[in-house]
Amino acid sequence: MIKAQIRPGAYYDSVVLMQLQRSLAATPGVEDAGVVMGTAANKDVLAQSGLLSAEAQAAGADDLVIVVRAADGAAAGAALAQVDALLTRRSAAADLAYRPKSLAAAAQMLPEAAWVLVSTPGRYAAGVAEEALRLGKHVFLYSDNVSVEDEVRLKQQAAGQGLLVMGPDCGTAIVAGVGLGFANQVRRGPVGLVGASGTGLQFITARIHQLGSGVSHALGTGGRDLSAAVGAITARQGLALLAQDAATRVIVIVSKPPAAAVAEELVAAARAAGKPVVIDFIGYRAAEGQIDNVYFAATMDAAAALAVELAGFDEPVADIAQAPFAPGQRYLRGVFSGGTLAYEAQLILADYLPAVYANAPLDKRFQLARATQSQEHTIVDLGEDEFTVGRLHPMMDNGLRVKRIQQEAEDPATAVLLLDVVLGYGSHPDPASDLAPAIDAARASAAGQGRHLAVVAVVVGTDADPQNMAGQIEQLTAAGVEVFTSNEAAVRRAGQLARALNPVGGLPPVQANALAAPLAAINVGLESFAASLEAQGAAVVQVEWRPPAGGNEKLAGILARLNRKA
Repeated sequence: MIKAQIRPGAYYDSVVLMQLQRSLAATPGVEDAGVVMGTAANKDVLAQSGLLSAEAQAAGADDLVIVVRAADGAAAGAALAQVDALLTRRSAAADLAYRPKSLAAAAQMLPEAAWVLVSTPGRYAAGVAEEALRLGKHVFLYSDNVSVEDEVRLKQQAAGQGLLVMGPDCGTAIVAGVGLGFANQVRRGPVGLVGASGTGLQFITARIHQLGSGVSHALGTGGRDLSAAVGAITARQGLALLAQDAATRVIVIVSKPPAAAVAEELVAAARAAGKPVVIDFIGYRAAEGQIDNVYFAATMDAAAALAVELAGFDEPVADIAQAPFAPGQRYLRGVFSGGTLAYEAQLILADYLPAVYANAPLDKRFQLARATQSQEHTIVDLGEDEFTVGRLHPMMDNGLRVKRIQQEAEDPATAVLLLDVVLGYGSHPDPASDLAPAIDAARASAAGQGRHLAVVAVVVGTDADPQNMAGQIEQLTAAGVEVFTSNEAAVRRAGQLARALNPVGGLPPVQANALAAPLAAINVGLESFAASLEAQGAAVVQVEWRPPAGGNEKLAGILARLNRKA
């Protein structure tokens, strides 16, 4: 005997429906039960279970369908008679606190909430996520069945606002020690993660915990984020955010193999992160085990172990975010005396910056219009013929270089100065005596205008050179210069600084509150997510969500378009 009950427009989340179904199935005399919303896919499931009655077949997508198969009509009727009591019991337990009926009202109740968790049916999820973005909230989008077009639109909108959209189909995240969705309880620590795989994030975070370390944050992206269509928008945002996060020493990226172009872009961004980055593109075998600060792991176990090992080192992590650069400061300006050093600098900076102009460029597209005037990111070789006609080479005479340093420092767009100091026989007997005061004055002038000027230099020489290499380094350091004896190290440091001010793909930086503690959130959809947040001590407001326009999809679509235009 099969009996069905249809409740038009009665929406409940999937966890409530599952609980109700289990209760009905456990009723004496009941052989099977189905409790679902009346979507086409759910009707197919009922049909496969032999529970699709004529009444259930006729139900609409936003109707609650309750079906029981029992030994006889009396048992079926007794089971259905329990429905109201079971739902009332659920409501009594859930309604201890006031629940706003809209996202806007929830935001007023908990204004400090930076996150909105969305787990509504997929056909409505994009609209809820879009409303959250309009309210200036980051989004954890658990819902699946969201179109790729909606995903791209939402993520582009979010990026333009400095917000994150994790998902759709994002099941796992940890923000400031609080798990969102499905997450393990792990200790806080120095390893941050970005993952397109929810269970991958869970495994690696749990393994890091087992190995004695901990997790700063774990940012899910949704499974499609690293596809060519989406272009790793969230992954790139997450990587940049963790690169600037003081609590994160090592970053792990985990995903199934991404699109080739996306993989190249992520590796380039990882090399520019200024921190060790472990990449596990599951199933992908890298040709090299390590490129600069990027390490490739073949398995998730290996990724976790390597991250813990790297996080255990006491070497200082390059700080690429804390320098107080002013708005508008973006560009790197290199002022070189050595032509080969300038040439190599351009090659290396290609890992960090989309274009570097020069008077002797690698790519003729980036030829300086005037060698005496920088354009955007610039490397100028003062040893080129145009500067040395009738004048001593800059390795011997610093006059022209001092003037160029002053010129670059006066440009409000200059953030980073990069230069070489070449010692040895034939070079200036004490180059730092000219350069250090000029740099000191340039930094002081910029500071007086509210700007920070970072200066990075490579000193080329030995301890046997007549200029006293240690003394040269001491003078430059006293003037606020970061000094390296490796040209590659100096250029990469300058590239990291500039890259932090010019995110890959032109994505603006994510708002600092994305990783703020304590976490506060608004939950729209699965009530179990709100309960989980409460259990972890996070402030949360549950929205009493119902399908818009009474479930009329045509009308709901019209309302969504009107809201988008507003």
